Amino acid sequence: MIQPQTAPEVNGDTRTAPLLLVADPESTLVHGLADALEREGVVVTGVTDGAQALLQAGALRPDVVLVSASLPVIGAVEFIRAVRLSRPIPVLLGVGEGHAEQAVQALTAGATACVARPYRVPELLPLVQAAFSGESASRRPLVVGRVELDVNAYQVRVEGHTVHLPLREFELLHYLMRNAHRTVTREQIMRHVWNSTDTTSTNTIAVHVKRLRARLGDTDDQLIQTVRGVGYRLVDKTA
Repeated sequence: MIQPQTAPEVNGDTRTAPLLLVADPESTLVHGLADALEREGVVVTGVTDGAQALLQAGALRPDVVLVSASLPVIGAVEFIRAVRLSRPIPVLLGVGEGHAEQAVQALTAGATACVARPYRVPELLPLVQAAFSGESASRRPLVVGRVELDVNAYQVRVEGHTVHLPLREFELLHYLMRNAHRTVTREQIMRHVWNSTDTTSTNTIAVHVKRLRARLGDTDDQLIQTVRGVGYRLVDKTA
């Protein structure tokens, strides 16, 4: 188990930093995340299975729990259900390729939101800080024109109709909508959506953009516009 560098006070009101409990079978991934978040003032405790996570959730009373969709011993969905019976701790589910079904089950069980795994500090930090400050960790749906994306419910609607997206396309659309009306480069997309600095894989982006356009009914490429030689821009077609 990864112990926090500074043990937080859990029985009173003297805790001065948010406490995040991370449950993930890959200890090296947790160590890296802990190092990065502790530089941002977050205290991190890590465990590698769901049974340990349940024990530490009760003992430490963390502000937020982050659990991997592939959590062993006690699975992520079972963990979320158990936590919901005791106290309303915000629970984030770390998902990767192939975890769409687990994401739906976890959100139904009461997960607060899904986040990309491998984990990204810019995505996690606002959620942890919001929970610690007493603000709602949930985020309002993003709306650009006729497209609505609800990251908490892992749901996309176009003109009110639900559109089912694979995880990577959901993350791509989420990133484009967060940067609506701004051009984002292929390098930025690789870094923020694929968590990669490999600039030779831009054809991967083009393939996913093509599939995403088809699912959204963007037949004239006017919702997700190609900025030749640079990247892409998502715009409001109704404007």
